[in-house]
Amino acid sequence: MSVIALNEGYKGEVKDREENFHGNRLLFVGWEDHLLFCAPHCIPVSPTMTFATLANEVIPGIYSSHPDWEKVLIGEIEWFRSNEPFAPEFDRTLGENGLQHKAVIRFRTPSLTGIHGSCS
Repeated sequence: MSVIALNEGYKGEVKDREENFHGNRLLFVGWEDHLLFCAPHCIPVSPTMTFATLANEVIPGIYSSHPDWEKVLIGEIEWFRSNEPFAPEFDRTLGENGLQHKAVIRFRTPSLTGIHGSCS
């Protein structure tokens, strides 16, 4: 989040620099049409983790408490990086997929739009 200082010349230390996360990067992950989770989750991940591990192990650990999760088919998920469609290579690392520190990815699960279609 950017900050606008009220005092001219103010310089603050950036605390969320990549080098402060012991080899990990911050990754923001959001599930479209599921506002039970009001914002993307920010998670520390290794840039050497494969996208398959993220999709099959990490993301289910975050979102499986939602009643729609049991109907999710990982192979049918639509992925987005920032606001652009994204076709991740599941056997490649997060770094090789271009996911840098503080990257944002979102995913949409076709036909699943929250509890009783409410986007919640």
